[in-house]
Amino acid sequence: MSSTDQGRIFFACCLSLVVTAMTFAIRAGILGELSTEFTFTDTQLGWINSMAFLGFPVATMVGGLIYNHVGAKNLLLIAFVGHVLGLVLTIYSGGFWGLLVSTFCIGFANGSVEAGANPLIADMYHDNKTTMLNKFHVWFPGGIVVGALIAFAMTNMGLGWQLQIAVMLVPTAIYGYLVLTQSFPAMANSEVSTSTNIASLFSPLYVFMLFCMMLTATTELGTQQWVERILGESGAHPMLILAMVTGLMAVGRFFAGPVVHALNPAGVLLFGAVVAAIGIYVMSSASGGMVYVSAILFAVGVMYFWPTMLGFISEYQPKTGALGLSLIGGLGMFSVSIWNPVIGSWIDSAREEALASGLAPEAANLAAGQATLSNLALFPLALVVLFTGLYLYMRKRGHDPEKMEPAGEQPQL
Repeated sequence: MSSTDQGRIFFACCLSLVVTAMTFAIRAGILGELSTEFTFTDTQLGWINSMAFLGFPVATMVGGLIYNHVGAKNLLLIAFVGHVLGLVLTIYSGGFWGLLVSTFCIGFANGSVEAGANPLIADMYHDNKTTMLNKFHVWFPGGIVVGALIAFAMTNMGLGWQLQIAVMLVPTAIYGYLVLTQSFPAMANSEVSTSTNIASLFSPLYVFMLFCMMLTATTELGTQQWVERILGESGAHPMLILAMVTGLMAVGRFFAGPVVHALNPAGVLLFGAVVAAIGIYVMSSASGGMVYVSAILFAVGVMYFWPTMLGFISEYQPKTGALGLSLIGGLGMFSVSIWNPVIGSWIDSAREEALASGLAPEAANLAAGQATLSNLALFPLALVVLFTGLYLYMRKRGHDPEKMEPAGEQPQL
């Protein structure tokens, strides 16, 4: 494959991830409008949110299993169809059940993007996996910045949530065209067979990283998805907070190479857990300008979580192949789907307690958001312990992939 072809394919993958991120950001920005129009509780909003995070792992698990047979191009075309279908159904949904179905379709499309693009990029940039996966995942926070600013601007202009959803059809059409017209390699990530992929999933290190992914994903995405409901009364605009946080994440991921080289993946993950815990803790009691300071700490903490978890697996558990990457990403999103209704119920319960104590509605909403953040801080605190153990283990093994892979059949080249 020529370098030009690699560049065009990488660009198409990045644009598909921008759409994935925009669905996340704009959905976060319209929760208030949906609550008002359909009289949803935060628990109901949590169930709607959870469908995006449920559709994602379904797609990644299926995509990981069939990747070696259908290839990245077909998975990205499935993503394109899913995005179009989900966005159109969302616009015309009439209530709770319609939004559940349409949000699941969008989540399935998002998962198909990850299932196709992650192993493809790891294969194209075989000697620079973690750095290039970080550069690819620049466009998740980058897309969130775009989506958050669009939601902020369109809301201030009085444009409804349906139009905000419709905007996303434009980049969807562009990446669909690029994928359809671009020649992809016949087989990517062909280092091992699917049977070897499956056997390698039972490595203790891989299972440990699966558990950690559940916590890193919920720390990052569980907090961001509820930013409008949690910080709505904090004195800072939630969508601007989201844009700032994800903008910092995008910059950090773009320059991830020197950081990964200096700290190694395990060190990067431990550093992120410590800073994320501090950021969420400070945010749980902050108001006004301090919200922005705490949000910066949070951004620095979570910016490397997702791509470095994927890069770690690709570097140190390569025999898990495309299936390993898809499964760990899917489980991360599945955990967020489980926790979304719980987070919504935390907000509802804390608000009810605050109102019962005599607080005004605005103060009760602020208290509910801060109480919810205190609960969310437990996730990165647990990660500090887990990643400390991982860092010590990796140092003992000398960061040698051969010492961390289970025995299995030889690579199929």
